Amino acid sequence: MDSKAGIRAAMLARRDGLAPERRIEMSLAMAEAGESIAFDPGTVIAGYLPIRSEPDLRPLMARLGARGARLCLPVVLDRQTIVFRDFVRGAELVNTGFGTSGPGPDAEVLDPQILLMPLSAFDAAGNRLGYGAGHYDRAIAQLHGKGLRPRLIGTAFSVQEAHSLPHEAHDVALEMILTERGLRSFSQPL
Repeated sequence: MDSKAGIRAAMLARRDGLAPERRIEMSLAMAEAGESIAFDPGTVIAGYLPIRSEPDLRPLMARLGARGARLCLPVVLDRQTIVFRDFVRGAELVNTGFGTSGPGPDAEVLDPQILLMPLSAFDAAGNRLGYGAGHYDRAIAQLHGKGLRPRLIGTAFSVQEAHSLPHEAHDVALEMILTERGLRSFSQPL
């Protein structure tokens, strides 16, 4: 089995190899496919603003907001901890570390009920491979520690799908993956 670092590098190279115009088209297709994400008005949904060659979720987030979602964005506080701050249209965005931007410290901290998560790779079993820093693993553990069980939806381009990924006991599988090809559910054992 390949190492996580090797798989991560290969999948990110695939994503980086997509022409910028193609990534825009694929991100717009993801926004259309994301219309099938079911939620009640007022549901707190965490998205993210794109860095490097990530999918651009802004069109999807606009659609989810129009359907009544309350949106938030991740902010890395101390290189270890992520919080999710209320993302209000027109609010000023600040540098939030790691090349990201998001709401400033005056924005309300929210607990997302749905997490739209960036990743470097995914497989057909719902396993995900992040960027290696463990930010989302810690954020999920923190939410679980509060008794919350957010729906985990990975967001990636289809070229990032691996045959299989190494996973450990502490890894939490995705409920769904959203790519330009659509929203796909993973059946999780109970």
